[in-house]
Amino acid sequence: MNVKEIRDKSNEELNQEVASLSKQLYDLRFQQATGGLENPSQMKDIKKTIARIKTVLTERTLAAGESK
Repeated sequence: MNVKEIRDKSNEELNQEVASLSKQLYDLRFQQATGGLENPSQMKDIKKTIARIKTVLTERTLAAGESK
């Protein structure tokens, strides 16, 4: 998911996406611990996507706070 797609979504959708990605990351960590993870780069991609989403949410929060 690129930044443009993230910015097009609402805050509620982004929070749901973070929850979903966090669950996926948990599952991948469990697979890695049991030795069944085929593609370890998936973990890196999910972490980066979560960070991008949280960055956009923080930007929106700060922008809303400054406009008050």
